[in-house]
Amino acid sequence: MSVMDWFSGRVFKFVHGNNLVYNTCWEDPRLDRVALDLGPEDNVLVITSAGCNALDYALTEPNHVHAVDMNPRQNALLELKLSAIRNLEYEDFFALFGKGRLPNGRAIYQDTLRSSLSPWSQNYWDKWIKFFDNRRRSFYFRGTSGSFARLINLYVDQVCKVRPEIDEILTADSVEAQSRIYYDRLHDRFWSKAMQFAMNRDTTLSMVGVPKAQRRQVETQYEGGIVRFVQDCVEAVFAKLPLADNYFWRVYLTGEYAEDCCPEYLRPDNFQRLKDGLVDRVSVHTNSVQAFLEQHDGQISRFVLLDHMDWLSDKFFPLLELEWQAILDRAAPGARAIWRSGGLRTDFIDRVQVQQDGRTVPLPGLLTFHQGLAEELHVKDRVHTYGSFYIADLAA
Repeated sequence: MSVMDWFSGRVFKFVHGNNLVYNTCWEDPRLDRVALDLGPEDNVLVITSAGCNALDYALTEPNHVHAVDMNPRQNALLELKLSAIRNLEYEDFFALFGKGRLPNGRAIYQDTLRSSLSPWSQNYWDKWIKFFDNRRRSFYFRGTSGSFARLINLYVDQVCKVRPEIDEILTADSVEAQSRIYYDRLHDRFWSKAMQFAMNRDTTLSMVGVPKAQRRQVETQYEGGIVRFVQDCVEAVFAKLPLADNYFWRVYLTGEYAEDCCPEYLRPDNFQRLKDGLVDRVSVHTNSVQAFLEQHDGQISRFVLLDHMDWLSDKFFPLLELEWQAILDRAAPGARAIWRSGGLRTDFIDRVQVQQDGRTVPLPGLLTFHQGLAEELHVKDRVHTYGSFYIADLAA
């Protein structure tokens, strides 16, 4: 291991081992709903992240959604959302998770929300509920990804000074209007040499959850490397796809959601459906995917693996194989898995070996990929920061 690899790994471990990293999910559940084709009998495993998508899946009324994450801070955030759905009225709930600010938030937390949390989450929010109780700094500028978004906003406001253009592009009435604003007035001013330098640093990428192994994939597979990849992603979002309902980017550029541009769980009717009982179909587990599955008694029919296999594909490859073994061992008949990658290809899947009927076999032989559907959905991705998207049925 080189000195730079060692340093990069230490930075990433510090960031992810000591902080709330994701304050909102950075995967588009509109695509996931189509890819997963959820039904009333489905039991779903999803890596928690910020919990938004676990709630989104619950709105489709599957049998159960298991949110699993090794970072207890991410699970504490989902627990807080579950408690708020159960105990708050919609106006306060939207102030908390829509606006990212709730006046008198600490008192409301102590009196109304705290008792519904696990002991670990209680201890966490006892200290950090102040994230929501600050008039000048939204919750969506907290955590490591939120802190990165805040730095981007400082750059937008004070360095390249393109806030009027950002506001205008967010309210543009067509993709053509967005494109004109982006190419004519935003692109050159935003993509300064300083910004390109920052986007090429491992420290910067660690803040938004990109480990060294994932960066290597992008560098080796994408012409122009990580900086060109990021530039092309931003260009697609702002100049080629509609921004009107792109709540992923809006929240990080403004610090809050709008009532007509927000995750489904924040809409009044869906909030009420969750409150009326769907929220009880979501459970939270602080564990690795492998360990959760090995300890779980039932079968799972839908697996939402985000992009975390990129993280395991290099120095933790044996853990990736153990995880896939656990997935296959707990997969229900007709099970399906979806995942994303920073790279254009997940070639590492080809190297995974698992046990099936007493034999060691290559994993790809047990997967039936829906490549056409995945590619069709991927180009519509509102987040648009992943290099590829995968849908595969499992031979259980």
